[in-house]
Amino acid sequence: MIEILNHTRLTRARDTGALVAGILQTLKGRSTIGTNLLDIDRWTKAMIIEAGATSCYVDYAPSFGRGPFGHYICTAVNDAVLHGRPHNYTLADGDLLTLDLAVSKAGVAADAAISFIVGDTKPPESVAMISATERALAAAIAAAGPGARIGDISHAIGTVLSEAGYPINTEFGGHGIGSTMHQDPHVPNTGRPGRGYKLRPGLLLALEPWVMADTAQLVTDADGWTLRSATGCRAAHSEHTIAITDDGAEILTLPEQTQP
Repeated sequence: MIEILNHTRLTRARDTGALVAGILQTLKGRSTIGTNLLDIDRWTKAMIIEAGATSCYVDYAPSFGRGPFGHYICTAVNDAVLHGRPHNYTLADGDLLTLDLAVSKAGVAADAAISFIVGDTKPPESVAMISATERALAAAIAAAGPGARIGDISHAIGTVLSEAGYPINTEFGGHGIGSTMHQDPHVPNTGRPGRGYKLRPGLLLALEPWVMADTAQLVTDADGWTLRSATGCRAAHSEHTIAITDDGAEILTLPEQTQP
C-alpha cells in the first residue's frame, strides 16, 4: 500500500516526527559510559506514554523477526546494525551506538535513527562510517521531490556509500510510512536513476542509509531480531522521515536545534 497524506494528516505527521526527533536527542544525551540498554528502553517507553503516543515496535511481529519485538526502541551496538533488541549490556567508552525509533501519534507514524560514539574515545573509522551514512541521507533527501523517482533516491544513497568504500546490502532499506510504520514503496540503498515509483506530494518516506565496514552480509543474533555484520565489523545507520511537498522534501524528524 502507498499512502498519500492530506494536509490535516501531514500536520499530524510533523507532530509525530518532532516527537521522535526529540526523544532520540534526549536519549543521545543520556547514553553515556555505564548506561544499560534496558535503561534506554525504559526511558523511551516513559517518553512515548507521556506524549500520548504509541510504540510501533512492541507488538511488531514481521516475517523477518522471531515473535513480537517486545521493546520500545532498537539499540544496536558496534557490530549490530539493524533491529537491535535491547538487552542487559552496559555501554563502554568508544562504543558505536545506533538508536532507531518509530512512534505513532494521532494515527500517523514517524521513524528515525542516529548513530554516535559513546564517551571520549572516537575511533576514526567509526566516525568516518557514521559521516558517510549522514552524507548519504542528505544526498537522498536532496534527490527527493515531486516528479523524482525512487531510483533517484536510491542512486544518490548508493553513490555516496560506494564512493566512501562501503559494501551495500539491499535486503533492508528505506520505505513508505504513514498510518503504519512499514509501507510501500521500498527504497533500496542503491539503484538506478529514473526508475521506480514517481514521487507525489503527500507521500511520506523513511530513508535509511546503513553500512557495515567491510561486508554486506548480515547474520541474525540468537534473540531472533538483532542483525549483525557477518565479519564482526562495526556498522552505522542514519534515518529521517521526510514528506514530499510541492517544493521538495521536508524533513519531519529533524532535531529542533537544527531546524532552519
